[in-house]
Amino acid sequence: MSSSNLLFDENLISSSLIPCDSPNRTSLNDDFFTRSAILFSILPHTDRPYELIIIHRTNRGRKHRGEMSFPGGKFNSEEDKTLLDTALREANEEIGVHRKDIQILGCLNDFPTMTKYIISPFVAKINPNVQLVKQEREVQEIIKVPIDFFVNKENFREQAFKIKDEEFPVFYFNYYDPYTEKGYIIWGATAHMISIFIERVYEIQMSELGLKRFDINKIRSLKDFIKYRDNITKELK
Repeated sequence: MSSSNLLFDENLISSSLIPCDSPNRTSLNDDFFTRSAILFSILPHTDRPYELIIIHRTNRGRKHRGEMSFPGGKFNSEEDKTLLDTALREANEEIGVHRKDIQILGCLNDFPTMTKYIISPFVAKINPNVQLVKQEREVQEIIKVPIDFFVNKENFREQAFKIKDEEFPVFYFNYYDPYTEKGYIIWGATAHMISIFIERVYEIQMSELGLKRFDINKIRSLKDFIKYRDNITKELK
């Protein structure tokens, strides 16, 4: 796909997504899982393909330390009335973007993770004039990745891993940032949500293995995914 076809097109993207309040959107709720939300953050440009804002997390915490992800986090009943509030609050805390500079375009289906989170993904346009400011405690770096990198299937990788005698698909992208001169592995739930977005908006099928992720019932039965995660990250190349 040419770069000219990857300029930000609000109508195309919005019409390809699911309205966040639609009864047709898969909304999951399970007491065994932690409710959370992310802001699938799009930085539009007029003269080149738009970018996705990805954060490189610090090594704090146990489950998602050092990972590449969208701004987001756990639902906090003391601060959030809705999961959208969670996504907007976390974006403000982690990348310094106020809700007045965020325009929600639509949603993806809720996404259960192997670490027993249910992620509600809100796709949003970020005001390109705002300054991104990282939260020092939780964010190592803020990375802006052009959408044409993700759409190019030569940059897409997938592997099947054995978990409880079943094959589990792992998607990932190896991204080299010319500005920081560093390489990053964008994998797991983040890579899957990006792939789902590309399939919905551009009708490009990313996976060739065709393996399905585990559903919420199968994930619930896993004792400890962390030991699998550490083995997976060692194998991603």
